[in-house]
Amino acid sequence: MARYSSSDISVLLLCILLPRLSADEAKHLNCEYDFSMADMEDVTVYFAATFPRVLLISSYQESLQIVDEALLLSRQRQNAAPPSTHSFAFLRQTEPETLELSRAAEVFQTTLQVLKNKARQRHERSVTPPEMLSWEDVELIAELSLCLPHATICQDDRHNMYRSISGSCNNRQNPLWGAANTPLARWLPAEYEDGEREPKGWNQGRLYNGFQLPLPLEVSKKVLKTSTKGADDLYSQLLVEWGQYIDHDLTFTPQSSSADCVTTCEKTHPCFPIEADSIIPGARACMAFHRSVPACLVNYGTDIRQALQRQQVNAITSFLDASVVYGHTPKMESFLRDLRGRNGKLAINSELKDPAGRAYLPYVASLPSACRQDLQGERVECFSAGDSRVNEGLPLIILHTLWLREHNRIAEKLKDINGHWSPETVYQEARKIVGALHQIITMRDYVPKIIGPEAFDHHIGPYRGYDPATDPSASNVFATAAFRFGHATIPPILRRLNESFQEHERFPPLRLHKTFFSPWRIVNEGGVEPILRGVIGTAAKSVSADMALTDELTERLVVLNAPQRADLAALNLQRGRDHALPGYSDWRAFCGLELIKTRDDFKDVANDRQVAEKILELYKHPDNVDVWLGGLVESLLPGSRTGPLFACLIGKQMKAFRDGDRFWWEAEGVFTRRQKAKLLRGSLSRIICDNSDIKEVPRDSFMFGEYPSGYIPCDRLPSVNLEAWREERGRDLERCGSPMAIENGDFVLSSASGKLVAHYSCYHGFNSIGATTIVCEGNRWNAQPPLCAGFTHRAQT
Repeated sequence: MARYSSSDISVLLLCILLPRLSADEAKHLNCEYDFSMADMEDVTVYFAATFPRVLLISSYQESLQIVDEALLLSRQRQNAAPPSTHSFAFLRQTEPETLELSRAAEVFQTTLQVLKNKARQRHERSVTPPEMLSWEDVELIAELSLCLPHATICQDDRHNMYRSISGSCNNRQNPLWGAANTPLARWLPAEYEDGEREPKGWNQGRLYNGFQLPLPLEVSKKVLKTSTKGADDLYSQLLVEWGQYIDHDLTFTPQSSSADCVTTCEKTHPCFPIEADSIIPGARACMAFHRSVPACLVNYGTDIRQALQRQQVNAITSFLDASVVYGHTPKMESFLRDLRGRNGKLAINSELKDPAGRAYLPYVASLPSACRQDLQGERVECFSAGDSRVNEGLPLIILHTLWLREHNRIAEKLKDINGHWSPETVYQEARKIVGALHQIITMRDYVPKIIGPEAFDHHIGPYRGYDPATDPSASNVFATAAFRFGHATIPPILRRLNESFQEHERFPPLRLHKTFFSPWRIVNEGGVEPILRGVIGTAAKSVSADMALTDELTERLVVLNAPQRADLAALNLQRGRDHALPGYSDWRAFCGLELIKTRDDFKDVANDRQVAEKILELYKHPDNVDVWLGGLVESLLPGSRTGPLFACLIGKQMKAFRDGDRFWWEAEGVFTRRQKAKLLRGSLSRIICDNSDIKEVPRDSFMFGEYPSGYIPCDRLPSVNLEAWREERGRDLERCGSPMAIENGDFVLSSASGKLVAHYSCYHGFNSIGATTIVCEGNRWNAQPPLCAGFTHRAQT
């Protein structure tokens, strides 16, 4: 065994525990060993020595038992990744970085579970994790399973100028706060049935306050399945669509694909099937459900209990940073940019343009794609954007298309104004402006309408500058419950309107289920304009406890390659239990709201007393009510579309997004005072005018009005005057000249240090060789720029 190092032996154990790795994964983990009995014995001896308090393994035979147990826990891992369980998950492509970390987290969790089970068998009693392992033990297991965060290097000058694509280094003291692929924040402790990873409802017969939790499908059927009967005459449908769009800029928690959960009704990690409340002859007894992937350790200090609990990952950045446009990894960003054009623009579709010659989003890289097709027309593939969920619905595609065009429009104007700017500077400055407009539209025009002006003042208030002590990470309750309030505002019909904002002569209204993953309807049926007019010129669905989710979502949500359709309400309830969210009453206490102690208390805060009665008949006790359901049926605050609980949770989260973001548009040094004043002139209505053929819009497109009342010509809308970004060529640049352009990379200029500095960086897939920073000294640059070489080239050099 001398040929193995101590770390090799520990890795061997992890490889044995999860032997269903692919060849590439096994190679990456150094699992290519020929195990002999002696090897196995040495592994167990080393492991026992490493964890002296545990002493779980004492022989080869016992180690084989552990292998068998681990295989039992992960026996479905060898299956190919299954189809997603519902159309809202369909095509949610998880980036390789996220997949790698989620696999590492699965290794970490499974290893801990095996150790825990063995400890309980050995001691014939329950041994809690803190008694079983020290923090050093936990860190070692995390390190060996590759489940520790990668080292983050923050480049002072470049990371002061522009936010990173991954969100890292926003906070100097805590560089992973808000970054992609980090855990969703816990505002209240997780409530797992075993304290660590088993969700509520995992163990049949488990009682809560003396009662079993009702089945999510039963709750949906008896409380939440309704037909839409009302409309809100104050707000337009665009308000609802913006909510989904901006949600995709803030949170994305992928579902596990390590097992086939479509063909089983067994509760075996990561499958947590939704049990049917009635059995129909020949039908499956459950609805498929994949648990969210676990997250790896990040900044848990010495809290072993929390470190050992299953946490869920936010795969994208938590910042309101327009990552929905630009992506959240260097690879995504490079794919979405027009790097060959060296113009600072985003890539556009090379095959399609609208009738006016405007751009469409580029196709996905892998063709043919899985999007639905026009049976009478040519193929239109799935579109690609900064978020993989872009094709979920037609309004989402429209909003993504508008912002692609807006970036390119801004980039072109910035290049005209500042001819000396490098393509990288043009791109980053345009990205910075687009990000600021996302923040302004969301915080100024959207959030006050959602939570109400009084709740906005109370929970968010005026901006007082960047606070490095504020963690901007998206919280679990926000992502899994509070911001899902919008599911109750989705209409069953998508209207398409003509230039007079009347029903379109050629393109009739569409049932919601016919809009999923159908980009062909935009390309072949009139472009973005009919749908844009439809969401502007249609009143939003009213919010009411007795009219919650449309049956388009509870009865007609498509399940791919499965024998039944899905139910979004049941999926939401099950997801909250999967994430171990505390109940409705606990969150009301968290927000300082009046406690719900009796059935009458619950009826008093609910929008509809009959609905409250139905809920209590199912849950039996107010403390058992799931937080998403409880928040959904509360009476709305004045001037809002949410009750006090969701207003609190959304408000607290939005304040954290704002105050904890070093690059928030109002933060000191991000924009000049003149630039800030110009940015405030921006609006979603103006974005629509500048990037479509629509000629008249409401001043605030989130407000509903019957055309033509309240509509104004586009040329009367204020716009962001980009002259505020004009930058004169400095004396240093005149003396030294523009830095040399390089292949496969670019530079940005900075004078923050008192000298003109060029900061070079290489595009994804290339590494720099040579100095990445050169300085203008005298009348020349003090060094040659770096070479950006591909990984293979670099290895040879």
